[in-house]
Amino acid sequence: MIFFDGYCGLCNGFVDFMLKVDRNKIFQFSPLQSEFAKQTLKSSDTQDLKSVVVFIHGETFRKAPAVLRVFKELGGFWAWLSLLSFLPEAFLNFCYDVIAENRYKLFGKRETCRIPTPEEKARFIL
Repeated sequence: MIFFDGYCGLCNGFVDFMLKVDRNKIFQFSPLQSEFAKQTLKSSDTQDLKSVVVFIHGETFRKAPAVLRVFKELGGFWAWLSLLSFLPEAFLNFCYDVIAENRYKLFGKRETCRIPTPEEKARFIL
């Protein structure tokens, strides 16, 4: 399960990307603003929308480790990106935080939360 900021252009771009490359449909998606997210996650995760949150095999990942773990789970070519985890987590999260802090300026902000298309609906929990 990938929880993302439903208003963020970068986050929605990441979800679009995942919908294309996740051919085995291993991931589902939920906006951090959804009722499901509010019932499932810590309140700090749904109030501070600057971090993607990923549940994989019963573990919770946030920020850079979350993104790297997603690539690892995708396997194949994408698993190579997870090799960046050899870098210190503090450095990776610093880079993540800089982008997260400026994501609306760089990638835009939607007026409303993402609404999945009928084809995508089975992969989203709202």
